[in-house]
Amino acid sequence: MSEPTQTYEEAREELIDVVRRLETGGTTLEESLALWERGEALATVCQDWLDGARQRLDAVVTKQATDPATKKA
Repeated sequence: MSEPTQTYEEAREELIDVVRRLETGGTTLEESLALWERGEALATVCQDWLDGARQRLDAVVTKQATDPATKKA
């Protein structure tokens, strides 16, 4: 996974704006296609952030489960 250039929050907010613009209409076909493509790219950025967060959480949980120093008596 390459490092996203936007934060999750920035990408999500821009994606919300793209969806809002598409739903409102009033754009040309070419503009709509460009918005759709941008939305797809933003969705990928958001998914990459979520996948990375899941991997980090899984790593911590796995470490805690296998590290005797973190097990409770």
